[in-house]
Amino acid sequence: MTIRSIPAVRLMALLLAGGAAVLSTGCVIAPNTAEATTQRMEDVRKMSEQATATCGAGNVKEVNSKSYSCK
Repeated sequence: MTIRSIPAVRLMALLLAGGAAVLSTGCVIAPNTAEATTQRMEDVRKMSEQATATCGAGNVKEVNSKSYSCK
């Protein structure tokens, strides 16, 4: 290497590192959490109604969006 090529190598290394940093900070798109939460709440409400109808009032042990259990 000559003295003249050293700055070019440093410049390339800097550009390469900068490019890698830019590419590694990509955008992350999150799902619509408000809509998902509303849907889960509605699922739990429906399951609660079904659990109360099946187990009887006061006899429901646990309810989630997919199942329930009686005491």
